Amino acid sequence: MKPTGSDTWLACCPAHDDRWPSLTIRATDDGRKLVHCFSGCSAEEVLAAVGLTFSDLFLPRAVDHLVQPEHQPFPATDVLRAIGFEALVVCASAVAVFAGKPFSQQDRERLILAASRIQAAMTVAGVSHG
Repeated sequence: MKPTGSDTWLACCPAHDDRWPSLTIRATDDGRKLVHCFSGCSAEEVLAAVGLTFSDLFLPRAVDHLVQPEHQPFPATDVLRAIGFEALVVCASAVAVFAGKPFSQQDRERLILAASRIQAAMTVAGVSHG
């Protein structure tokens, strides 16, 4: 796990075979812990892989306490670090296409996966498309 800022970290996801760090973790001022895997693992899968549940991420609160959703739950630099490899996949695909190299079905599927992971990262980061 590598700290990326105040109360934020980037790590390899324990829920899948992660070669590049794709998991970002953030502790909020009100005691919540936010986790997101940019490779697509659910928070529940990530927590289960380390023997935790959602209740382990939150401090006990009164039932009537409402928590406002985070507008941008993860710093942009963490999001970029987490999807850096996916950007390389897209670039390598573009180079191959422009060079006229054959593009297999497996190559297409990997490119689609990279694009979907980048799209998901933009959504989590609160980046609009307009």
